[in-house]
Amino acid sequence: MSTKITILPNGSARIEGEFVIVDSEGKEFGLAGRTTVSLCRCGLSQNKPFCDGSHRENFDAETKAFDLPPKKV
Repeated sequence: MSTKITILPNGSARIEGEFVIVDSEGKEFGLAGRTTVSLCRCGLSQNKPFCDGSHRENFDAETKAFDLPPKKV
């Protein structure tokens, strides 16, 4: 299964599939076998980097897909 990341309207970034999440030192978060998690985008979660729903009523970030400019060489 490939990894899929969905940016939810006014909410989290949902990751589905096979993946590993590591901290800045390379240590893995224990995901307890989960193949779907949501990452906080609002900064309000008490469970960062994971979403705990704290964004409700406080986060407005409707994101639509777009093409990035060519990669700089």
